[in-house]
Amino acid sequence: MKQTQPHTNGLVAAVSLAGLLGFWVVLSWLRADPTVLPTPVQVWTIIRSEAASGALAHHMLATIWRVAAAFGLAMGLGLIIGIALGRDERLDRWLNPWLLVFLNIPALVVIVLCYLWIGLNETAAIVAVALNKTAMVAVTIREGTRALDPKLAEMAQAFGMGRADRLRHVVLPQLWPFIASSTRNGLAIIWKIVLVVEFLGRSDGVGFQIHLYFQLFEIGYVMAYAFSFVAFVLFLEGTIIALAERRATRWRPASSA
Repeated sequence: MKQTQPHTNGLVAAVSLAGLLGFWVVLSWLRADPTVLPTPVQVWTIIRSEAASGALAHHMLATIWRVAAAFGLAMGLGLIIGIALGRDERLDRWLNPWLLVFLNIPALVVIVLCYLWIGLNETAAIVAVALNKTAMVAVTIREGTRALDPKLAEMAQAFGMGRADRLRHVVLPQLWPFIASSTRNGLAIIWKIVLVVEFLGRSDGVGFQIHLYFQLFEIGYVMAYAFSFVAFVLFLEGTIIALAERRATRWRPASSA
């Protein structure tokens, strides 16, 4: 079966987003009250104003730093735990209840407890976000590790590959679909949790600004900051993550028509 070309996917995504924008325009026109649902033009005007003042960049960078730190910590720990559990059945039996507990603890509870135990600081914010995501990554990677092809492992052993080479050239390429899934879901979930962390206990960031304008009932500013970060995440998805996925899966044979 013939693979869909990247530029075709990009065109479909652009048309789809244009349809979503049109739906927003229609809703704002039907509501006819900019204090409740501003138009895209009004939100864009706010974004430009906040960007010109420097406030948007300042708060965006604060949030991006927290997302990057928490994401890196959660992915690193999740990969290590997931691979270990996928390879060791006895360890999985002992630690699986732990994963279930962390998967089902509400994010708000973890955030509040970290703030109470560690304090209202950056460390508590990043740890709270990472704890909420690590278990999800570990579960996904564990399933991927269980699905590894044993024949490839035997081949690598027959050729005398060391552990590092086996991990790089045999294990990680097979795990990439699971890593990519964790990455996409992680970005979607982590930045939302970061906003809650900033909403509750930070003095800067997109979540802090949303909290501020929520109190002032400035819906346009709330939407401006929210959509600015959504646009940034979509940019990451379409560039860095897509490029990494193509590079990691280039060893696979292309599907024929």
